[in-house]
Amino acid sequence: MRPELHTLPSGDAAPKSLLRFLTCGSVDDGKSTLIGRLLYDSKLILEDQLAALERDSKKHGTAGEHIDFALLVDGLEAEREQGITIDVAYRFFSTQRRSFIVADTPGHEQYTRNMATGASNSDAAIILVDARKGVLTQTRRHSFICSLLGIRHVVVAINKIDLVGFSQETFERIVADYRAFADQLGFESITPIPLSARYGDNVTVRSANMPWYEGPSLIEWLETVDVDSSLAARPFRFYVQWVNRPNLDFRGFSGTVASGRVRVGDRVVVAASAKESTIARIVTADGDMDEAAAGDAVTLVLADEIDIARGDVLALATARPEVTDQFAAHILWMGEEALLPERQYLLRIGTRYVPARITELKHKVCVNTLQHLAGKTLELNGIGFCNVATAAPVAIDPYAENRETGAFILIDRFTNATVGAGLISFGLRRATNIHRQDLLVDREARARIKGHRAAVLWFTGLSGAGKSTIANIVEQRLNQRGIHTYLLDGDNVRHGLNGDLGFTDADRVENIRRVGEVARLFVDAGLVVLCSFISPFKAERQMVRERLGEGEFLEIYVDTPLEECMKRDPKGLYAKAKAGQIKNFTGIDSPYEAPDAAEVVVRPSNGGPDAAAGRIVEELEKRGIL
Repeated sequence: MRPELHTLPSGDAAPKSLLRFLTCGSVDDGKSTLIGRLLYDSKLILEDQLAALERDSKKHGTAGEHIDFALLVDGLEAEREQGITIDVAYRFFSTQRRSFIVADTPGHEQYTRNMATGASNSDAAIILVDARKGVLTQTRRHSFICSLLGIRHVVVAINKIDLVGFSQETFERIVADYRAFADQLGFESITPIPLSARYGDNVTVRSANMPWYEGPSLIEWLETVDVDSSLAARPFRFYVQWVNRPNLDFRGFSGTVASGRVRVGDRVVVAASAKESTIARIVTADGDMDEAAAGDAVTLVLADEIDIARGDVLALATARPEVTDQFAAHILWMGEEALLPERQYLLRIGTRYVPARITELKHKVCVNTLQHLAGKTLELNGIGFCNVATAAPVAIDPYAENRETGAFILIDRFTNATVGAGLISFGLRRATNIHRQDLLVDREARARIKGHRAAVLWFTGLSGAGKSTIANIVEQRLNQRGIHTYLLDGDNVRHGLNGDLGFTDADRVENIRRVGEVARLFVDAGLVVLCSFISPFKAERQMVRERLGEGEFLEIYVDTPLEECMKRDPKGLYAKAKAGQIKNFTGIDSPYEAPDAAEVVVRPSNGGPDAAAGRIVEELEKRGIL
């Protein structure tokens, strides 16, 4: 029978507080079962739902003749068939004292990104531990993620205590193991509770099976925990989602107040530009307001016409966020492909998108011991502390102070997949005290006295494709015509500028980043610079392109098939790679990503290198570079 404790209040009752929490932990610890039990005991399951649940329990359940409460929240067919949680399931329930939104998150390591999504919107966490298995790696990983995401109050629910004979000794041993790890995470409170989600022991009422336990039941803890998550008490932050200009007489800035509050007459500032104005109106669909607080969707009308665009942050003039293009952050990596420092990603913070790169992986975090480990890359579900650089300054707050302006995601520029979640720790001082010096002589002036435009000719292709041979011929012909050039060759820069780099994916990314910066400097000097590099990854070639102006980057794909390159093998490298003597060799055990839309495609097999060089020179003439 269901307890009679949790009846819904009458319509005249005073508004109740809302607690958002999540359940997390390792696979099969009973997270979905626990939520199903809470919903059942709260009498929020309709009769038809209950009948369907009983039928599904007979078909898919794992509880024998009993109801399998996990099926109540495992809504996907794949979840029911496999008996696991894949997606985040959100459920609402209420007691007489409080309302709740609970996120049921997956335990599988493969779906850690979904768990992080649930944790990012939660004020408290229930971390489940199977009494038979104790604290596992995923338990530690989820606890660490909860800590990073600002959750300060957790319940350690030692579930399935009935399967170990309601043993006090087992309970105390697991609690000791967990505290030895979690005391380093900075939680304000850790409350251990022994329970059986399947049979309801210590879930809504105290269990007679554990007279030795004197703490609260789970629902008692949920009803009384004080999370004090008021966003309204924090500094005012407003992300502009839309510049609202329906006619010539109205110009407002629409969005949702991320934190704090703002009133008509308040002096506000655009964080990035430092332009100030005064709030003239706060407009909503239901009419004007005198004040807006965190969570309110409003349109702000300013007294002055100042330049504001989507993605800008408005703040009170007396409490501006930091504006920087470099900061330190913890990053939870969610991509199937590893994080590579210096590769460009798209960073989203608030409503703004800006190109960004990880300039340094300072250390990785071992989720088992919390030790700081050295490393060059982050693999799937890895957590690292990194320096991040953005292509333009962004407004930030430390995540510990403001979740809204302290969190960001990283997006793969080619697949649009979310590959990382970041939590900002602090801005880097060097970003605020280093400024670009304006020069009196610019690249156009330098190119003008040379009599031609500056450009980068980027030769890409497999090893042995003929890139250097063709680039040499092109430079020779340009030199004969009086064109100022310089040739950067992959082998040559490895003897100097990039002599410290190897051939891992991470080193290849850094190799191209450095060469790209040097090439940009040559373009600033007014030269035509020829770059001959395998440059196997599209992302890095695109990065170099974006560092240059319109029409200054020409990608030249030397399209020689792998079989032909292996036949030529002028340096004997393919033979060594096939014999296992060379690791990470492009085309053998490291990928090459061919260009999708190169400005010039040449095939040396059609007419030889001289014909290919002639084709490139013709293209330069056509584009007005010569």
